[in-house]
Amino acid sequence: MSAHVHPSVGVELVSAEPWGTVYRLPLKGGAAWFKACMPVQAFEPRLTAELSARWPDRVTDVFAHVDGEWLLMADAGAPIGSFEPYVNPPEVWEAVLPLYAELQLGEAAHAAEHLAGGVPDLRTENLPACFEEMLARDLPLSSGEIGRLRRFAPHFAELCAELSSRGIADSIQHDDLHMANVYRHDSRLRVLDWGDACVSHPFASLFETFRHLDAPEWEPRLRDVYLEPWGGSRHRDTFGLALRIGTVAHSFAWLRQYDNLPESDRAGFGLEGMLRLAVAQADE
Repeated sequence: MSAHVHPSVGVELVSAEPWGTVYRLPLKGGAAWFKACMPVQAFEPRLTAELSARWPDRVTDVFAHVDGEWLLMADAGAPIGSFEPYVNPPEVWEAVLPLYAELQLGEAAHAAEHLAGGVPDLRTENLPACFEEMLARDLPLSSGEIGRLRRFAPHFAELCAELSSRGIADSIQHDDLHMANVYRHDSRLRVLDWGDACVSHPFASLFETFRHLDAPEWEPRLRDVYLEPWGGSRHRDTFGLALRIGTVAHSFAWLRQYDNLPESDRAGFGLEGMLRLAVAQADE
Protein backbone atom coordinates (compact mmCIF):
# COMPACT_ATOMS: atom_id res chain seq x y z
CA MET A 1 0.00 0.00 0.00
CA SER A 2 2.80 2.45 0.87
CA ALA A 3 4.08 2.12 -2.69
CA HIS A 4 0.94 3.87 -3.93
CA VAL A 5 -0.18 6.35 -1.26
CA HIS A 6 1.36 8.07 1.74
CA PRO A 7 -1.20 8.80 4.47
CA SER A 8 -0.66 12.15 6.15
CA VAL A 9 -2.04 11.03 9.55
CA GLY A 10 -3.45 7.89 11.11
CA VAL A 11 -5.51 5.42 9.13
CA GLU A 12 -9.21 5.46 10.11
CA LEU A 13 -11.36 2.33 10.36
CA VAL A 14 -14.68 3.20 8.68
CA SER A 15 -16.54 -0.10 8.72
CA ALA A 16 -15.96 -3.74 9.59
CA GLU A 17 -18.55 -6.13 8.20
CA PRO A 18 -18.60 -9.88 7.54
CA TRP A 19 -18.10 -9.17 3.84
CA GLY A 20 -15.32 -6.60 4.09
CA THR A 21 -13.42 -3.99 6.09
CA VAL A 22 -12.95 -0.40 4.89
CA TYR A 23 -10.30 2.11 5.96
CA ARG A 24 -9.97 5.79 5.11
CA LEU A 25 -6.41 6.93 4.46
CA PRO A 26 -6.05 10.71 4.92
CA LEU A 27 -3.79 12.24 2.29
CA LYS A 28 -2.49 15.73 1.80
CA GLY A 29 -5.37 17.44 0.08
CA GLY A 30 -7.72 14.45 0.14
CA ALA A 31 -8.05 10.77 1.00
CA ALA A 32 -7.77 7.25 -0.35
CA TRP A 33 -9.79 4.18 0.61
CA PHE A 34 -8.62 0.67 1.34
CA LYS A 35 -11.06 -2.24 1.30
CA ALA A 36 -10.15 -5.75 2.46
CA CYS A 37 -12.66 -8.22 1.03
CA MET A 38 -13.81 -11.39 2.73
CA PRO A 39 -14.16 -14.63 0.71
CA VAL A 40 -17.86 -14.05 -0.04
CA GLN A 41 -16.85 -10.96 -2.04
CA ALA A 42 -13.39 -12.07 -3.13
CA PHE A 43 -14.23 -11.25 -6.75
CA GLU A 44 -14.71 -7.54 -5.99
CA PRO A 45 -11.09 -6.30 -6.33
CA ARG A 46 -10.62 -7.70 -9.80
CA LEU A 47 -14.11 -6.71 -10.96
CA THR A 48 -13.76 -3.14 -9.70
CA ALA A 49 -10.32 -2.75 -11.25
CA GLU A 50 -11.56 -4.05 -14.62
CA LEU A 51 -14.61 -1.78 -14.60
CA SER A 52 -12.49 1.18 -13.54
CA ALA A 53 -10.09 0.60 -16.41
CA ARG A 54 -12.88 0.48 -18.98
CA TRP A 55 -15.24 3.04 -17.41
CA PRO A 56 -13.07 5.57 -15.53
CA ASP A 57 -15.76 8.24 -15.72
CA ARG A 58 -18.37 6.18 -13.83
CA VAL A 59 -16.44 3.80 -11.53
CA THR A 60 -13.98 4.78 -8.82
CA ASP A 61 -10.29 5.10 -9.71
CA VAL A 62 -8.32 2.07 -8.52
CA PHE A 63 -4.72 2.72 -7.48
CA ALA A 64 -3.91 -0.93 -6.85
CA HIS A 65 -5.54 -4.24 -6.02
CA VAL A 66 -4.76 -7.86 -5.24
CA ASP A 67 -7.20 -10.35 -6.74
CA GLY A 68 -9.34 -11.96 -4.08
CA GLU A 69 -8.00 -9.77 -1.30
CA TRP A 70 -8.04 -5.97 -1.38
CA LEU A 71 -8.61 -2.70 -3.22
CA LEU A 72 -6.91 0.68 -2.90
CA MET A 73 -9.13 3.39 -4.36
CA ALA A 74 -9.21 7.12 -4.90
CA ASP A 75 -11.76 9.25 -3.11
CA ALA A 76 -15.02 9.49 -5.08
CA GLY A 77 -16.78 12.10 -2.95
CA ALA A 78 -19.83 11.25 -0.87
CA PRO A 79 -22.93 9.07 -1.38
CA ILE A 80 -25.77 10.93 -3.06
CA GLY A 81 -27.96 10.06 -0.08
CA SER A 82 -25.79 12.20 2.19
CA PHE A 83 -26.44 15.49 0.38
CA GLU A 84 -29.15 17.90 1.48
CA PRO A 85 -32.00 18.46 1.02
CA TYR A 86 -32.91 14.97 -0.26
CA VAL A 87 -32.15 11.62 1.31
CA ASN A 88 -32.51 9.84 -2.04
CA PRO A 89 -32.82 12.41 -4.84
CA PRO A 90 -34.68 11.00 -7.85
CA GLU A 91 -33.24 13.78 -10.03
CA VAL A 92 -29.76 12.37 -9.55
CA TRP A 93 -30.93 8.90 -10.60
CA GLU A 94 -32.13 10.47 -13.82
CA ALA A 95 -28.47 11.28 -14.55
CA VAL A 96 -26.97 8.06 -13.13
CA LEU A 97 -29.11 5.41 -14.78
CA PRO A 98 -28.24 6.09 -18.44
CA LEU A 99 -24.53 6.01 -17.55
CA TYR A 100 -24.99 2.75 -15.71
CA ALA A 101 -26.99 1.28 -18.61
CA GLU A 102 -24.19 2.16 -21.05
CA LEU A 103 -21.72 0.37 -18.78
CA GLN A 104 -23.90 -2.73 -18.75
CA LEU A 105 -24.26 -2.67 -22.52
CA GLY A 106 -20.50 -2.60 -22.90
CA GLU A 107 -19.84 -5.19 -20.23
CA ALA A 108 -22.06 -7.84 -21.84
CA ALA A 109 -19.05 -8.72 -24.01
CA HIS A 110 -17.04 -9.41 -20.83
CA ALA A 111 -19.63 -11.56 -19.03
CA ALA A 112 -17.61 -14.76 -19.45
CA GLU A 113 -14.52 -13.03 -18.05
CA HIS A 114 -16.47 -11.87 -15.02
CA LEU A 115 -17.76 -15.39 -14.38
CA ALA A 116 -14.24 -16.77 -14.69
CA GLY A 117 -13.13 -14.17 -12.14
CA GLY A 118 -15.62 -15.48 -9.57
CA VAL A 119 -18.55 -13.09 -10.04
CA PRO A 120 -21.70 -15.02 -8.99
CA ASP A 121 -23.57 -16.66 -11.83
CA LEU A 122 -27.22 -15.64 -11.89
CA ARG A 123 -27.65 -15.77 -15.64
CA THR A 124 -31.28 -15.86 -16.65
CA GLU A 125 -31.09 -19.43 -17.96
CA ASN A 126 -29.80 -20.64 -14.59
CA LEU A 127 -32.41 -18.98 -12.40
CA PRO A 128 -34.94 -21.86 -12.43
CA ALA A 129 -32.25 -24.19 -11.03
CA CYS A 130 -31.43 -21.57 -8.39
CA PHE A 131 -35.11 -21.46 -7.50
CA GLU A 132 -35.18 -25.21 -7.00
CA GLU A 133 -32.05 -25.02 -4.85
CA MET A 134 -33.76 -22.39 -2.71
CA LEU A 135 -36.83 -24.61 -2.27
CA ALA A 136 -34.59 -27.46 -1.09
CA ARG A 137 -33.43 -25.36 1.86
CA ASP A 138 -34.95 -24.95 5.30
CA LEU A 139 -36.43 -21.51 4.69
CA PRO A 140 -37.67 -19.20 7.47
CA LEU A 141 -41.18 -19.08 5.99
CA SER A 142 -44.53 -20.57 6.87
CA SER A 143 -45.65 -23.82 5.26
CA GLY A 144 -48.24 -21.87 3.30
CA GLU A 145 -45.64 -19.48 1.91
CA ILE A 146 -43.36 -22.34 0.93
CA GLY A 147 -46.30 -24.04 -0.75
CA ARG A 148 -46.97 -20.93 -2.83
CA LEU A 149 -43.34 -20.87 -3.92
CA ARG A 150 -43.46 -24.55 -4.89
CA ARG A 151 -46.56 -24.01 -7.00
CA PHE A 152 -44.90 -20.99 -8.63
CA ALA A 153 -41.76 -22.91 -9.67
CA PRO A 154 -42.99 -24.11 -13.10
CA HIS A 155 -44.32 -20.67 -13.99
CA PHE A 156 -41.10 -19.03 -12.81
CA ALA A 157 -39.19 -21.27 -15.24
CA GLU A 158 -41.56 -20.20 -18.02
CA LEU A 159 -41.03 -16.53 -17.17
CA CYS A 160 -37.26 -16.97 -17.27
CA ALA A 161 -37.46 -18.68 -20.65
CA GLU A 162 -39.59 -15.81 -21.94
CA LEU A 163 -37.12 -13.24 -20.62
CA SER A 164 -34.21 -15.09 -22.24
CA SER A 165 -36.03 -14.94 -25.58
CA ARG A 166 -36.29 -11.14 -25.51
CA GLY A 167 -32.76 -10.58 -26.87
CA ILE A 168 -31.11 -8.68 -24.00
CA ALA A 169 -27.82 -10.33 -23.08
CA ASP A 170 -26.89 -11.02 -19.47
CA SER A 171 -24.26 -8.62 -18.19
CA ILE A 172 -22.82 -7.27 -14.98
CA GLN A 173 -25.59 -6.45 -12.54
CA HIS A 174 -24.64 -4.38 -9.48
CA ASP A 175 -27.50 -5.86 -7.38
CA ASP A 176 -27.13 -3.19 -4.68
CA LEU A 177 -27.75 -0.05 -6.71
CA HIS A 178 -29.10 2.44 -4.20
CA MET A 179 -28.28 5.88 -2.83
CA ALA A 180 -25.47 4.65 -0.55
CA ASN A 181 -23.51 3.20 -3.47
CA VAL A 182 -23.63 6.08 -5.94
CA TYR A 183 -21.10 8.80 -5.13
CA ARG A 184 -20.86 12.39 -6.27
CA HIS A 185 -17.80 14.61 -6.39
CA ASP A 186 -18.46 18.00 -7.95
CA SER A 187 -20.36 17.04 -11.13
CA ARG A 188 -19.05 13.47 -11.35
CA LEU A 189 -21.30 10.55 -10.46
CA ARG A 190 -19.80 7.10 -9.91
CA VAL A 191 -21.08 3.67 -8.92
CA LEU A 192 -19.10 2.06 -6.09
CA ASP A 193 -19.21 -1.10 -3.96
CA TRP A 194 -19.48 -3.91 -6.52
CA GLY A 195 -19.24 -6.69 -3.92
CA ASP A 196 -22.88 -7.76 -4.37
CA ALA A 197 -22.64 -7.87 -8.16
CA CYS A 198 -23.55 -10.84 -10.31
CA VAL A 199 -23.84 -11.73 -13.97
CA SER A 200 -27.55 -11.67 -14.66
CA HIS A 201 -30.23 -9.86 -16.60
CA PRO A 202 -29.15 -6.21 -16.53
CA PHE A 203 -32.64 -4.77 -16.07
CA ALA A 204 -32.96 -6.48 -12.67
CA SER A 205 -30.56 -3.87 -11.28
CA LEU A 206 -33.41 -1.46 -10.70
CA PHE A 207 -35.10 -3.73 -8.17
CA GLU A 208 -32.84 -2.31 -5.44
CA THR A 209 -32.99 1.21 -6.87
CA PHE A 210 -36.78 1.27 -6.76
CA ARG A 211 -36.95 -0.53 -3.42
CA HIS A 212 -35.11 2.39 -1.80
CA LEU A 213 -36.81 5.15 -3.78
CA ASP A 214 -39.19 7.26 -1.71
CA ALA A 215 -40.85 8.73 -4.80
CA PRO A 216 -42.68 5.92 -6.64
CA GLU A 217 -44.18 8.47 -9.03
CA TRP A 218 -40.67 8.78 -10.49
CA GLU A 219 -40.39 5.09 -11.37
CA PRO A 220 -41.82 5.30 -14.93
CA ARG A 221 -39.57 8.24 -15.75
CA LEU A 222 -36.47 6.56 -14.34
CA ARG A 223 -37.34 3.32 -16.11
CA ASP A 224 -37.51 5.18 -19.41
CA VAL A 225 -34.21 7.06 -19.02
CA TYR A 226 -32.55 3.78 -18.07
CA LEU A 227 -34.01 2.02 -21.12
CA GLU A 228 -33.01 4.75 -23.57
CA PRO A 229 -29.49 3.32 -24.22
CA TRP A 230 -31.07 -0.11 -24.78
CA GLY A 231 -33.46 1.12 -27.45
CA GLY A 232 -36.12 2.96 -25.49
CA SER A 233 -39.77 2.29 -24.74
CA ARG A 234 -40.03 -0.88 -26.82
CA HIS A 235 -38.36 -2.67 -23.90
CA ARG A 236 -40.87 -1.59 -21.24
CA ASP A 237 -42.59 -4.98 -21.12
CA THR A 238 -39.24 -6.75 -20.91
CA PHE A 239 -38.22 -4.40 -18.11
CA GLY A 240 -41.35 -5.30 -16.13
CA LEU A 241 -40.72 -9.00 -16.64
CA ALA A 242 -37.06 -8.66 -15.63
CA LEU A 243 -38.02 -6.73 -12.51
CA ARG A 244 -40.48 -9.44 -11.45
CA ILE A 245 -37.89 -12.17 -11.99
CA GLY A 246 -35.17 -10.04 -10.40
CA THR A 247 -37.25 -9.61 -7.26
CA VAL A 248 -37.20 -13.39 -6.84
CA ALA A 249 -33.55 -13.73 -7.87
CA HIS A 250 -32.53 -11.19 -5.25
CA SER A 251 -33.40 -13.83 -2.64
CA PHE A 252 -30.81 -16.15 -4.18
CA ALA A 253 -28.17 -13.47 -3.68
CA TRP A 254 -29.30 -12.85 -0.09
CA LEU A 255 -29.11 -16.56 0.70
CA ARG A 256 -25.51 -16.57 -0.52
CA GLN A 257 -24.67 -13.69 1.83
CA TYR A 258 -26.65 -15.29 4.66
CA ASP A 259 -24.64 -18.51 4.37
CA ASN A 260 -21.44 -16.54 4.86
CA LEU A 261 -22.58 -14.60 7.93
CA PRO A 262 -21.52 -15.51 11.44
CA GLU A 263 -24.36 -17.21 13.29
CA SER A 264 -24.67 -14.19 15.59
CA ASP A 265 -25.45 -11.86 12.65
CA ARG A 266 -28.07 -13.95 10.90
CA ALA A 267 -31.10 -13.00 12.99
CA GLY A 268 -30.87 -9.33 12.04
CA PHE A 269 -30.07 -9.85 8.37
CA GLY A 270 -33.67 -9.55 7.17
CA LEU A 271 -33.75 -12.72 5.07
CA GLU A 272 -37.41 -13.42 5.88
CA GLY A 273 -38.49 -10.06 4.49
CA MET A 274 -36.62 -10.59 1.23
CA LEU A 275 -38.05 -14.08 0.82
CA ARG A 276 -41.56 -12.71 1.33
CA LEU A 277 -41.01 -10.33 -1.58
CA ALA A 278 -40.36 -13.44 -3.66
CA VAL A 279 -43.55 -15.02 -2.31
CA ALA A 280 -45.45 -11.89 -3.38
CA GLN A 281 -44.29 -12.45 -6.96
CA ALA A 282 -45.69 -15.98 -6.78
CA ASP A 283 -49.07 -14.51 -5.87
CA GLU A 284 -49.29 -12.16 -8.86
